[in-house]
Amino acid sequence: MLGIVNERINFQVSPGQPSSISDDADVFTLVGSGHDAADLVNQKEIHWGLLEDSLEERLEKAGDRITDSDKADGEVKDGDLEENKKRSADGGKGGSTQKKLKKDKVVATTGKASRSESSTTSGAPRVKPELTLPIIPTEVEHSILEDLRNRVQLSSMTLPSISFYTFINTHNGLNCASISHDGSLVAGGFSDSSLKVWDMAKLGQQTGNTPSQGENELAPNENILNANAKGRSYTLFRGHSGPVYSTTFSPYGDFLLSSSSDSTIRLWSTKLNANLVCYKGHNYPVWDVQFSPVGHYFASASHDRTARIWSMDRIQPLRIMAGHLSDVDCVQWHANCNYVATGSSDRTVRLWDVQSGECVRIFIGHRSMILCLAMSPDGRYMASGDEDGKIMMWDLASGRCVSPLVGHSSCVWSLSFSCEGSLLASGSADSTVKIWDVTKSLKVSKTEENKNGKTNRLRSLKTLPTKSTPVYALQVYTD
Repeated sequence: MLGIVNERINFQVSPGQPSSISDDADVFTLVGSGHDAADLVNQKEIHWGLLEDSLEERLEKAGDRITDSDKADGEVKDGDLEENKKRSADGGKGGSTQKKLKKDKVVATTGKASRSESSTTSGAPRVKPELTLPIIPTEVEHSILEDLRNRVQLSSMTLPSISFYTFINTHNGLNCASISHDGSLVAGGFSDSSLKVWDMAKLGQQTGNTPSQGENELAPNENILNANAKGRSYTLFRGHSGPVYSTTFSPYGDFLLSSSSDSTIRLWSTKLNANLVCYKGHNYPVWDVQFSPVGHYFASASHDRTARIWSMDRIQPLRIMAGHLSDVDCVQWHANCNYVATGSSDRTVRLWDVQSGECVRIFIGHRSMILCLAMSPDGRYMASGDEDGKIMMWDLASGRCVSPLVGHSSCVWSLSFSCEGSLLASGSADSTVKIWDVTKSLKVSKTEENKNGKTNRLRSLKTLPTKSTPVYALQVYTD
């Protein structure tokens, strides 16, 4: 399932947004003559694999055991085939049984092949965590394992279904939106310093409300999030003293983080509907905040040109990562939580080691400010989207761009990989969502790439236009 949030009113920034980088001489210094420095940084060793003893690894091991038992069953079936051949030669009575066994064997083989082709995380190397990981409650662990077992494998032949959530009556006040990992909650941050959360399970149960403005123009399958409904259909959170610029749900949906122009980050409980902590450390507006894949830790990006690592139980940052020459506009965690990526108005993306706070990769290639980032589930690739509508796919190991994605005509505000990493979805201010084929497009060998002398381009599988509504956020999730 692909959850998407958009708005019917053109996006309007609030005071405090970074100034144009065209006036910053340092930016041109970095882009023009900083390639040598970037190449030197990119020689540092990084470990892009997944965490040891993760839930995914346990499930893979369990799957291997099942595969071994399938092989044993296959050997038994082969024996049955030989026996049936003898019977068929003797009297021809086993012909239909033989066909059935052959058919079963072919179906089983095809299923295994499709599963192995669609999964990109099984071949990823395993690394040790550099952060102390939180303990997952047993019931939550069982729930996650069950979800992993029932996960639908997406591919170019099996595209996700789409669910749009449209904000109306926002009066140019919506600054950001986010969707929980399971798609059950949608949050919006507004210029009046408020934060609103909608429960998708209760969205269709609203009664007594008159049709909202523009509701009759919506498609039948489009969901409406009315920011000013009389019979309130959302949970309202107040605490910030300035516009809210970013929101993010914890992996299990029980917590919500928000960042604001008041230079603070606030932690909210979606169970208690209350503010728990106010984190202070940045000196200027905080443009982005993101939970780590395991929860507990989170990262922030600010107008003060720094990114910071935090934990929920400490009010001061654990790490401060400085090095960008302009605003840090977006931040994204690596799948193994050992690295954090930052995108900046200086047109570069940097990868940081969370243990040392050191920059280990500098990615140069964008020609405008970077607005969003996404990491592939296996941790090998990273996608970045910029203000000009260009998306670039990077190989973390080499620090090089392996595939540019050209198709959007305006700002790319959101990127999301499918859970197995075979698809990439992008949402843009050009009022479209595009789905890209990652698996097949990246299968071109390095030798072929060197022969052609051209960078491989990702194949666009589908373009989904909206009704002139820019796409603020999207999330690929299993349902």
